[in-house]
Amino acid sequence: MVNFVEAQKPLLYGLMKMAGVVPYSLEIEPGTKVNYWVPKETLKKKPGTGKPTKPDKPKKPAVLLIHGFAGEGIVTWQFQVGALSKKYSVYIPDLLFFGGSYSDNPDRSPGFQADCLVKGLRVLGVDKFVPVGFSYGGMVAFKIAEAYPDMVRAIVVSGSIPTMTDTINESSLNRLGFSSSTDLLLPTSVKGLKALFTIAVHKPLWFPKRLFKDYIKVMFNNRKERAELLEAVVVSNKDAQIPHFPRKIHFLWGESDQIFDLELARDMKE
Repeated sequence: MVNFVEAQKPLLYGLMKMAGVVPYSLEIEPGTKVNYWVPKETLKKKPGTGKPTKPDKPKKPAVLLIHGFAGEGIVTWQFQVGALSKKYSVYIPDLLFFGGSYSDNPDRSPGFQADCLVKGLRVLGVDKFVPVGFSYGGMVAFKIAEAYPDMVRAIVVSGSIPTMTDTINESSLNRLGFSSSTDLLLPTSVKGLKALFTIAVHKPLWFPKRLFKDYIKVMFNNRKERAELLEAVVVSNKDAQIPHFPRKIHFLWGESDQIFDLELARDMKE
């Protein structure tokens, strides 16, 4: 039986190529591969082989779009690529255990995700960029800014925080009526996915039940590893620290954000 979510991927990929980005895979270290979408103009093909040469440096300011937990990179950012590509060199990775990226390294921390993305960008010829992180991707963006301040021009974060402490995690889950982050962010049923969309999307669209089932099959694989990613996000209150960020941080927030509410954003700004 045809999976309609999987079936629309070739169309989406074609549209992204028309917008100026193409897929590119990198081995970050033995056993670790990260898939990116990169600016088409940075890749040239070797004569007679059709294979790309070493990527060129971007010709425009570089932007790294980092997705959240409910979808891979190009699915999350598909509506922004065309507009941003006019002024920026856009790089869209799939974080580890999303969209074909993987690692046999046992480290599941946002810091390891950040290290892998930056190592990949260096191979792609990027030495300065703006990380733009949504939700879980925002935590990775904060880690990038903390560890690689000389490479980061500024940070843009939406619906995220630098550190998920015990208190913030428990408070958010209690308010939303879930017992764990896994129950919320790794749904196994149509009912669970609808609940996630109701919380995470301002005005959820109607979809037939079949489409929800197909989405779960395609977008929520690698469940064991993703559950480990969620566990690695939470930090004990006594171990939590507010890092120093020497670059400008821009918070882009929804007034009705139910996971990280607006008051939390205001507290963070202070």
